[in-house]
Amino acid sequence: QVQLVESGGGLVQAGGSLRLSCAASGRTFITYTMAWFRQAPEKEREFVAAITRSGDYTNYKDSVKGRFTISRDNARNTVYLQMNSLKPEDTAVYYCAARSSPVLATTTKSYNYWGQGTQVTVSS
Repeated sequence: QVQLVESGGGLVQAGGSLRLSCAASGRTFITYTMAWFRQAPEKEREFVAAITRSGDYTNYKDSVKGRFTISRDNARNTVYLQMNSLKPEDTAVYYCAARSSPVLATTTKSYNYWGQGTQVTVSS
């Protein structure tokens, strides 16, 4: 089992940047595929990005490609989401998620473990 704690959210102007972090407990972090999801008010939670155990492969939601970068540091049990050129439509609570399977996935039901979320607000 793994516990996830997100940090790094905040208020930023459009065009700005934020870096989210997700710290995982335990010594088995490297065995988990990791992902970021987000949920805007009155909308369903949606996939943003995912990364394999080794970090060699990633997958992104089309609307964030070229602006967001997911990465991980297995020595620090941490996954990151670097967000650049932020837009008001990126405003949401961002969640970190983990799954035991080595295969990248984009659906919420594919992930077993979730953090509590961190708020990102982008002003126009």
